[in-house]
Amino acid sequence: MRTYLLFVAVIALLCTTVEAKTFTYWQVHHMPKSVEKDYYIWRLLLQKSTTKIEAKNIIYEASHLNKKLRDAYRAKTGLNAKLPKIKRSGHVDNSWRARSKANKGFKHGLALMQQGKAKQASGYFDLARRFYKKRYDVDKSLFWLYLSTKNKIYIKALRQSHHVNIYTLMAADTMNARYPKTITESLWRSKTRGYDIKDPIAWAKVKHQMKAGCDLNDLADEHKSQECIGVYTYLKAKASNFQESYFPMPYRDAMKKMPKERQALIYAIARQESRFVPASVSRSFALGMMQFMPFLVKHVAKQKGQKIDLDDMFDPYKAIEYADYHLDYLTKYLHHPLFVAYAYNAGIGFTRRHIRNPKHFRKGHYEPYMSMETMKNVEAREYGKKVLANYVIYMNKLGVKTRIFLLLKTLATPEKTDKFRK
Repeated sequence: MRTYLLFVAVIALLCTTVEAKTFTYWQVHHMPKSVEKDYYIWRLLLQKSTTKIEAKNIIYEASHLNKKLRDAYRAKTGLNAKLPKIKRSGHVDNSWRARSKANKGFKHGLALMQQGKAKQASGYFDLARRFYKKRYDVDKSLFWLYLSTKNKIYIKALRQSHHVNIYTLMAADTMNARYPKTITESLWRSKTRGYDIKDPIAWAKVKHQMKAGCDLNDLADEHKSQECIGVYTYLKAKASNFQESYFPMPYRDAMKKMPKERQALIYAIARQESRFVPASVSRSFALGMMQFMPFLVKHVAKQKGQKIDLDDMFDPYKAIEYADYHLDYLTKYLHHPLFVAYAYNAGIGFTRRHIRNPKHFRKGHYEPYMSMETMKNVEAREYGKKVLANYVIYMNKLGVKTRIFLLLKTLATPEKTDKFRK
């Protein structure tokens, strides 16, 4: 999660509610190269006890340099961080060319739809469909082919998709059909011996095993337990090449007092952020199952009067607690899961500006679909759509009958969705 609120960042820098663990150079040195190690390199660089020599040596062990690492290294040594160039060999992946062509075609199709040229647009959506490789993107093209032609052959094609996304859900609603099949397993074993779900390095080692080509189903079975359900279901989904859609529902005891809507929202966000892997670390050092950025961890800790270490975010129960607190803030102003997802990812300020724009989420042709597809912030745009689909699935799993069309209809009605447009 990347919530860029300037005033929160300033407050976070001033707060002193995070207790800092300390790490030695040798502890970090012996970690396997990974984004998780990068996070601990960053923490090592921030320590006053770390010497310039140690900083200069450890920086070369990073797998990737983000802004946090660069800034911390510069503050410690006065130098700019650089990694040695690695000469890559072997097969060159040119799939980006096809994706680029598909993206351009899809974008041009949207522009033609806005001009009222649906027939011409359909040709570009079909081009996008043919060049896209990922099932999600193919489904997106099929849905817009349906909107531009009104030919139900495309809805029927969507109904054949294995993927769970807003497009397949909307196709099901169009045909008054069931939603795609999803898997929610209940595992009898409570723990996985020898695996610490709160240890990012343990997760890094699992990822190394995946890259090494081990059998993913066997690896999944090694982690088949309630506490490892995130790792297990991620491996099972990957083993099926994501043909199977897993929607686990862990940590029920942490949510039993929450309204069903909040439970569904936390599950929807966690599935998108981390696939329920408690020790997840992103390249920007978003932490834990709910992917909290360090400055937001500090801000929430100060608001709650708690003293914690950043590593505490790898405890799924602490992650849920902090996410619930943050969502209390977001839902004061935003009442629709799509808008809450935008704010969780890109910040409430961004979301406020976006939905206040009279061009967005108002009544009109192809709305709210056009507003959902033309957001310039690509990450927030796709994140919002995926969280919304997750939310619908989880609401139904929690016993609240929910259809995506009804949720989408309210997006052009400000009094039902937010406090910013009244």
